[in-house]
Amino acid sequence: MSGACRAIGGFGAWDYVVFAAMLLISAGIGIYYAFAGGGQKTSKEFLMGGRRMNAVPVALSLTASFMSAVTVLGTPAEVYRFGARFSVFAFTYLLVVVLSAEIFLPVFYRLGITSTYEYLELRFNKYLRLCGTTIFIVQTVLYTGIVIYAPALALNQVTGFNLWGAVVATGVVCTFYCTLGGLKAVVWTDVFQVGIMIAGFSAVIIRAVVVQGGIGRILNDSYHGGRLNFWDFDPNPLQRHTFWTIIIGGTFTWLGVYGVNQSQVQRYIACKSRFQAKLSLYINLLGLWAILACAVLCGLAMYSIYKDCDPWTAKCVSAPDQLMPYLVQDILQNFPGMPGLFVASAYSGTLSTVSSSINALAAVTVEDLIKPYFASLTERKLSWISMGMSMFYGGVCIAMAAVASLLGGLLQAALSIFGMVGGPLLGLFTLGILCPIANPVGTFVGLIGGFTAALWVGIGAQIYPPLPQNSMPLNLSTAYCNTTGPGAEGNWTTLTALPNTERPALADYWYSLSYLYFSTLGTLVTVAVGIVVSLLTGGLKQNVDRKFMLNKDDFLSNFSFFKPKKDDKVEVLNWKQVADEGTDNPAFNHIEMNFTDNKATVNGVHT
Repeated sequence: MSGACRAIGGFGAWDYVVFAAMLLISAGIGIYYAFAGGGQKTSKEFLMGGRRMNAVPVALSLTASFMSAVTVLGTPAEVYRFGARFSVFAFTYLLVVVLSAEIFLPVFYRLGITSTYEYLELRFNKYLRLCGTTIFIVQTVLYTGIVIYAPALALNQVTGFNLWGAVVATGVVCTFYCTLGGLKAVVWTDVFQVGIMIAGFSAVIIRAVVVQGGIGRILNDSYHGGRLNFWDFDPNPLQRHTFWTIIIGGTFTWLGVYGVNQSQVQRYIACKSRFQAKLSLYINLLGLWAILACAVLCGLAMYSIYKDCDPWTAKCVSAPDQLMPYLVQDILQNFPGMPGLFVASAYSGTLSTVSSSINALAAVTVEDLIKPYFASLTERKLSWISMGMSMFYGGVCIAMAAVASLLGGLLQAALSIFGMVGGPLLGLFTLGILCPIANPVGTFVGLIGGFTAALWVGIGAQIYPPLPQNSMPLNLSTAYCNTTGPGAEGNWTTLTALPNTERPALADYWYSLSYLYFSTLGTLVTVAVGIVVSLLTGGLKQNVDRKFMLNKDDFLSNFSFFKPKKDDKVEVLNWKQVADEGTDNPAFNHIEMNFTDNKATVNGVHT
């Protein structure tokens, strides 16, 4: 592209029509599931879809839940600035799905829990359950507010799309269909929204290929611009993205999401059998790969188009997150409705993430903070309370978006804190599921230790940003821009530390640790400290019920077709009916169980 910033049009009537249609269809799905099948008569129907969900819609919902607008806008900009090494996350996603499906899912599914934090009381005590619930609520409300506001701001500044109109509209529609339709509405709107996300990406890729005269030119430009830098095996943990930071750090970061985060776990344990639950995770992997491939291709296409005139350095946009909307307005402005389709795809990412968060927040509040203390509530009342909680948290998330608008430069800090919190929580569940010697005292001390380490390095990194040689930005040229801005040197100067800022020794080493290792550090410190303190406080003497831990039957059940039928059942909860793959979810069976304890718990749910 030659010349200075090209004049790009604003939003047209057809763009608003496409965007409004996406919102209306999402709301319509909520109305349908409010009445389909007799409505949401119980809290289990509302929060867990009656535990009768199939693998495919749940898989697409899992994909949508954390592929937010941050992915739609941020990942192409990441590839544009730093190259295609981000695509190594494809291997990370594979590791995460396998570990989640084979370690965490079997235990959670077998216990038939609704809130993952119920597990912490069953395995340890109610205080650790309360800790987990409180941490989840705080981090999710904070993150959700940012997910609503950040993309709205980026799209507003490029397209002129009304900022607060978009924030309130998406927040209200989300709250509406979550409150009316419960988990079924959330899952099926996610399915629709994944389709919109793929369509938006596809429109950009197809048009970019046409503009550039073929995919060959895009790849050739990317190669000569150093963007096809897939393999970087530098073991230095200070480098922002290398093969090792993405594989190791990325696996811990995403395992904190897929393995133990309520928003994801709630979906796959709502499946009607354990086989369907595992299948949903593996199908979801295909969705993750598809969206990653689309985002990387968009980033490479963006580089090919703007290789001689970078809109960011030339001040056509004020932040990297605005590059993708700028590209869309540039190449699709002559196609009525197409910019609207892309904005709809970005907001589909927002809606899917926010709806998942609202539903998960309602679930943990009802299961962890209301049911244990108000045992006399009927299922009908709990259903109404669940709906009320969805409406309440929807309002809180919209309010949090307003707070996010005042935070300014702290947006990135808040997103990093969300990642830091995931590590210690992952360590907490890892101790419970894999370490029989872990006791409540050791686990609590480990949790505090993991939080301390993760927050120390994470907050330090926000105060003293890593030097550009650790971030490794690639060259961005303005050689053919008619501007008075920086020349072909690119955008290096904007990324360097202020020359007069005095940096302590820790800043260039400890605080410069790749952000992907924050979660890794939090997990490992939690597990290590937890094991040591448990050993010092009598962990070897305790007798842990094996049903709260991963055992060989959980793994062998994957190969049940090799075994005689009489072995093909899960016996840990002593069900009167087989409760394994291919049968109804045990938590949904209207069958008495033999297992109870002195706390009057049934199947991990307090009655």
